[in-house]
Formats: sequence, structure tokens, C-alpha cells
Amino acid sequence: MNKKGIISLSFNQDQNNFACCTEAGLRIYNVEPLTLKEKFDFGGVAQCEMLYSTNVFAIIAGGRYPKYSQNTVLIHDAISKKFVMEINCSSAVKAVRLRRNKIIVATQSQIDLFSFPTPISHIMKLETRPNPMGLCEVSSLETSEKQVIVYPGNKIGSIHIMDVSNLNEASSSAPVILNAHQGEITCLALNKQGTLVASASSKGTLIRIWDTIRKTKVVELRRGSDPATLYCLNFSPDSEFLCCSSDKGTVHIFALKDSDLNRKSSLSTLSFFSSYVESQWALATFTVPPEIACICAFLSSNTVIAVCLDGTFHKYTFLRDGNCRRRTYSIFLHDCEDEDI
Repeated sequence: MNKKGIISLSFNQDQNNFACCTEAGLRIYNVEPLTLKEKFDFGGVAQCEMLYSTNVFAIIAGGRYPKYSQNTVLIHDAISKKFVMEINCSSAVKAVRLRRNKIIVATQSQIDLFSFPTPISHIMKLETRPNPMGLCEVSSLETSEKQVIVYPGNKIGSIHIMDVSNLNEASSSAPVILNAHQGEITCLALNKQGTLVASASSKGTLIRIWDTIRKTKVVELRRGSDPATLYCLNFSPDSEFLCCSSDKGTVHIFALKDSDLNRKSSLSTLSFFSSYVESQWALATFTVPPEIACICAFLSSNTVIAVCLDGTFHKYTFLRDGNCRRRTYSIFLHDCEDEDI
């Protein structure tokens, strides 16, 4: 949380809306054009998960003065203007993910899958290593027969991948395990189809892209040489590009389908810099306020937006030659600490 009173930000699955969770409640914005759609006075909200562009969303209470238990996932219907469902957990909820037929709830050491919308019933529990950030992503393409989930494994640096489309309480499917990094996993992203997963560790210098079907590494991308905290990874809708934000105040854009577009290290002729040679550097970059958490996403195949905890909104277009141009800078939220809490 920062001086604006913002606790967290999140996009919906189509990335055409974003939720702004504050000490006073929740605001939902349309991205293009940038407009405030709805405002809810729930008290402190730590996280919100929207269900595409529907009237349904889930919240987790938080902040300094939450009105609800942080062990509970609350499902709200904006049409009826009330909470219609809740899931109570034995410990604080770290994250929640919604799909048309499932709710996925992450706590400190496990991930629980529930059927949705009615009746809500428990499907499966997945154990993880300590997961304070509630890392868990689910593929979002509604026309796909598969529903892929990815989350931190039991071993440091590992990620687990499962198809959860046809699970029931009697299911005993084992996840595929990828040893992705040497350090703790701190950032994950899935493309819409669930065929590619991006991962990064606590060091924050390398991003690795994995094929979830072949279980192999596709490419290694280098964000930078200095350690950083990664805030967000996101694939473009066609999986042609990936964007990344960190506490360095730079949003990086990488080419995935045509990786020759990415920059190569100037040290490529020196064999003792082999780790730099093997990885690829960003095709394009643009700057946002440093050390301010932000989320980034693709508005189109050549347009990236970044929404920051300081209440600012940034839109840039980029070309295949790496040229990046700012199209929009807006303040979507001014100081809201004077609102009733």
C-alpha cells in the first residue's frame, strides 16, 4: 500500500478492465477508454479477482481496517449489489482465481479447487511449499477443452503444472514438475491457451519460458544483470510477446515467436560471459515510476499498458525495431485516504 491508499491492482482475464483495491474498498476501471466503471465501499480490500467482464468478482479483505475476515473469499454480484457466496478457510487467503466453473484459492501452504458457481463443493487440495504471495495462475481461454493450472512446487525453484479441467473429488492426477530456477519462484504467468508458462525467481534477472505440453524450456530472457523484484509477467493474447515490470521502474517487452527481434548481448564474442550470451534481452522498454509496484498487460499486439500503485496509467506502442512511444499518461486515482474507512 502507498500514500494513495491503493493496496493492490489486478487485470481481469481479458485485460480490458482492472481492479483497484484500496483501504476504502474497490474501484473497477475500463482500460480503453480509461474510465471508472464501478465503486464499492467494502472497507479495506487486499485483492480482487474479476470473472472476465461479467458482474461477478471475488474479494479478499485486507489493509489496516478490514471489515471482513482475511480467511474468507467473498463472491459479489454487482447486479444484485450483494455478496452471494463465501468460502471460509482455516488460514489467511493469499490469492483467489475465478473461472466459469471453478474457484481456486491459495493459502500459505496449499491451493484448493472448488466447483463454481452452484453448488460450491471442494474438488481437490494441492500442497505447495510456503507460498506467501499466493502464486497460482490458470489458463483463461474459454473455448479450450483444457484448463491448466501452474503453481510453486514442493521443492525450491520448482513449478507444478496440471490440467484441472475434468477433476472431481476422486481424482488423483499428479502434477508435472519443472525445476525452473535455483531460487524461490516469485512470479508466474500463463498464456491464455495454457501452453506456455513464464517464471522468474527471487533474483529477478532471468525469465524462463516453458512449454507446458512438451515440458521443455522454450527460451531464456534476461531482464537485467542487477537483482530486482518482479511485479508482473504477462503474455500478449497471441503469445507473440511477453511484458515484465519490476522495481527498477522499467517495463520490458520481449519477442517470443520471432526471438531474433530481441537484443543480444554485446559481450557475445566473449566465452566467459556465456550466461549473458545464452539469454536474450528485451526488444523494447519504457519507464514508469521506480520502486512503485505496477502491473502490465497488452492492449493489442503492439500496445502495452502499465497501471501503478501511485495511481498512474501508462500506455505505450512499440515497433519491431524496438522503438517505443508513449501514447497515454493519466492519473486514474488521486489520494483516497480522506475517504471513509
